[in-house]
Amino acid sequence: MVVSTVEKPSRKKDPHASRLYRELVPAYDALWPMVAKKRIRQAIGNLGLASGQQVLEVGVGTGMSLPAYPADVDVVGVDLSEDMLVQAERQIREERWSRISVRQMNAEQLDFEDSTFDAVTSFHVISVVSDPRRMMREMIRVCKPGGRILIVNHFRSPNPWIARMVDSAGAFTRHFGWRTDLDLQDIVSEMPLRVERRYKTSPASLFTIFTASKTA
Repeated sequence: MVVSTVEKPSRKKDPHASRLYRELVPAYDALWPMVAKKRIRQAIGNLGLASGQQVLEVGVGTGMSLPAYPADVDVVGVDLSEDMLVQAERQIREERWSRISVRQMNAEQLDFEDSTFDAVTSFHVISVVSDPRRMMREMIRVCKPGGRILIVNHFRSPNPWIARMVDSAGAFTRHFGWRTDLDLQDIVSEMPLRVERRYKTSPASLFTIFTASKTA
């Protein structure tokens, strides 16, 4: 049955984060797909998801990525912003996606049992949470051993010149809630992961695609 209402969390959400994303919803819907949609669609396709698998998307937003998932997998999308989830839920109803649902939830405290999902994905979210390593630990915790982790995000460039240039915008971007100084290796170090691939779709891209599998 198609979900008709957004499920709300038992824990109180951060009102400041909710207000920020409520204000950004119109611009997000209008502009962000032009920047990110193709990259996300290709990354999901490269996972090779099998029929019947269970997928969790952390930070689903307005549901921009949802059409990219195969029709025969079960997808749960979670996000802190109720306003964005209303948009995602509307799309689910309009498209009659019976195997997709959304829930309001904190990415750093996922309300799922250990080893629930065959794959856990997240797109352009880990740089806006207060504790990126905690979010990564939660993603790994709810993923089955051998399951896949997919993240697409901006991470600090290993090129010192590029890193300094991007860091110069840090004060501005932090005002809007996201960071430019995240180091991917710092986030995944000592995590139970086997890194499969880390790449950019083009040399000029600011965004990294990271895929890994959870070790036993």
